[in-house]
Amino acid sequence: MYYERPPRRNGLLSYFVVALIAAIIGGVISIYIAPNYIYGKVLPLPGIYEDEIPKERDKINIMPTDEISAVEAVAKKTMSSVVGITTVQVQREFIWEKEVEGVGSGVVVHPDGYILTNSHVIAGGKAKRINVLFENGDKISGEVLWHDPALDLAIVKVNKKGLDTAGLGDSDSLEVGQLAVAIGNPLGLDFQRTVTSGVVSGLNRSVRVNQYNVIEDLIQTDASINPGNSGGPLLNNKGEVIGINTVKISSQMGEGLGFAIPINIAKPIIDEVIEKGDFKTVFIGFAGTEVEQYERQLGVDLSIDSGVVVIEVQPNSPAQRADIRPGDVIIKIDDQDVESMNQLQKILYRYKKGDSATLTIIRNGEEMKVQTIFTEVK
Repeated sequence: MYYERPPRRNGLLSYFVVALIAAIIGGVISIYIAPNYIYGKVLPLPGIYEDEIPKERDKINIMPTDEISAVEAVAKKTMSSVVGITTVQVQREFIWEKEVEGVGSGVVVHPDGYILTNSHVIAGGKAKRINVLFENGDKISGEVLWHDPALDLAIVKVNKKGLDTAGLGDSDSLEVGQLAVAIGNPLGLDFQRTVTSGVVSGLNRSVRVNQYNVIEDLIQTDASINPGNSGGPLLNNKGEVIGINTVKISSQMGEGLGFAIPINIAKPIIDEVIEKGDFKTVFIGFAGTEVEQYERQLGVDLSIDSGVVVIEVQPNSPAQRADIRPGDVIIKIDDQDVESMNQLQKILYRYKKGDSATLTIIRNGEEMKVQTIFTEVK
């Protein structure tokens, strides 16, 4: 007698279930167990020889999100202190006049409504109307308290308190290669508060703006700067203002180069304007012109290539008291070279009433030094 097994039922279903379980187990082994516990320990990695396995010391961790995060943080910290500035200037053409609109940027440097921008943004002080546009949509009339075309800086005041203010950094401590973030209104208000980033590409650059003015000691950056960015801030990785964007140079040979005025030039001016409502600088008291222009106009050849030729000396001025005479060529004030009247004016911003300075001059072909005391301001 033998045991007769009952006939199987649902045979196909059983095979399907067994196959499904086997497939699941195989998948788990291949995805989770093999890479972590078998390959590289029990078995060699597929397709890689043992001497081709990367060693820990050869790995380079590149984290591009670090820079992006820094730019994002700078933008969030500073965006509300960046403003748009619109102007209307009257220009005369032949016998009629027309109104010309302009657009630029600025940055709030004091919560009581003091805004730093470029002189050319407010049309060199000739703007008929100035409006300041804030991030929240407010549009407030602005008044120019101070400006200087030679420095290309201006301070505009609006009647509003409690404004978000940008912190000011130290432009003297900059290093080439540092992060640089520009915020402004490139190409008009359609692109308000555009953020671009790059690095500090160079320091102490000089750019000739026109035949009368060379802007010196500029910060060069590859952060994209376009018309309308002028007057906006250039920021470091802490969100501090390190410069005021002013000039863009472009050519068919390469990308545009952006430049900014170092913020340390503006700091004493900002402080005095806030304290006194204006900024006055010392003066020497003479009229002069550049050596090159003097030679060209008079058809003469001086023995020196650069400097400022004294044309006229003002009576009872620091220049007269220092015995500076017409025909003298001033080549230095203390340790600063003098090449133009604009440059000389910028050097004088560093002095206060009562300060003294040593002037190096060329008189009758001989170099000599004279002392002057800045007794007056204007």
